[in-house]
Amino acid sequence: MKISKERQLFDNRALVALIIPLIIEQFLAVLVGMADSIMVASVGEAAVSGVSLVDNIVVLLINIFSALATGGAVVAGQYLGRKREEEACKSAGQLVWFVTISAVGVTAIVYLCKSFILHGVFGKIEADVMEHANTYLLIVTASIPFIALYNGGAAIFRAMGDSKIPMIVSMIMNVINVIGDALFIFGFHWSVAGAAGASLISRMIACFILMWRLRDPKLDIRIGTTKGVNMRMIKQILHIGIPNGIENSIFQLGRVLTVSIIAMFGTTQIAANAIANNLDSMGVLPGTAMCLAIITVVGRCVGAGDFEQAEYYAKKMMKLTYIINGICCLVVILTMPVTLRLYGVSGETRHLGAVLALIHNGCAIFLWPAGFCLPNVMRAANDVKFPMCVSIASMF
Repeated sequence: MKISKERQLFDNRALVALIIPLIIEQFLAVLVGMADSIMVASVGEAAVSGVSLVDNIVVLLINIFSALATGGAVVAGQYLGRKREEEACKSAGQLVWFVTISAVGVTAIVYLCKSFILHGVFGKIEADVMEHANTYLLIVTASIPFIALYNGGAAIFRAMGDSKIPMIVSMIMNVINVIGDALFIFGFHWSVAGAAGASLISRMIACFILMWRLRDPKLDIRIGTTKGVNMRMIKQILHIGIPNGIENSIFQLGRVLTVSIIAMFGTTQIAANAIANNLDSMGVLPGTAMCLAIITVVGRCVGAGDFEQAEYYAKKMMKLTYIINGICCLVVILTMPVTLRLYGVSGETRHLGAVLALIHNGCAIFLWPAGFCLPNVMRAANDVKFPMCVSIASMF
């Protein structure tokens, strides 16, 4: 299938301009995650384990709001494809308000259920691991509304085809996070409280920057142009966001349950799993970026009613994902002897981490793009139930 240059909604230059900043943004996020783990590891394996356990819960919540952001991006992108800029702005405004209210409510619930999360979900874990987990959860939970709004704002920019602004803000957030980690952990000796505090501060700043930037009247999609609740818009967003959120949360819940089982094996196994998760994220980094790009590109084509182009770009971007994702996974596998030594953990922990990372990245070369990128093609075309059902069935 060939599309003439005159018809193309995204030429190769536009695709590169969209994808490269997304890859850089994901790379920075994963790199900072590794830096966090390495610095926390200097405190001890119990600290790494405590942070890892809590992060699985926090990621579960963040994924729910990322799904809502995806719903907002799809709706806004489709309106742009139809040349209905005012409606795109309205949908963005409704997304911001809904995410804000929902995130504050979820944050309150986490604080109320803190004891159940620490003791009911994770069960019996070593006392020092529990102490670190409790401290980290108390502080990092406060960042949930800010990272939820940041993801919503970033999704709105990507719906406009602008991935450069989210990349720049992500750079600012990650630099602040790393500097904060180094200052609080090594300078003030605040241990996991320092890591959580750095995450909170960096997410707050990133959220404020994006929300301020989205008020620019020169943007195709901007916030602050409408007031009040528009239930029709919210239903459109939730039509995409809820099935996607259920899918993401079920998948992450499966990971939480797996980690709760791993927690019974001891601190070494928990720490090894945390290290492997860092390396796994690095392996599928370009695939994660392509997932976001697919939402923008296919959503715009569907909004314009050009399903031929939607199919063309879906195939083109899936092929590209397999190539760059496979290369990245191989690089991670080949460099593990070097990267694993960066973590100040025991030899047994490094060995277990290497085994886990080898299994994941080896399988991800062949399975990850179809499992995670292809469903975004369907979501961008308003087919959200099928990928949700497949994901839930596969997790069970």
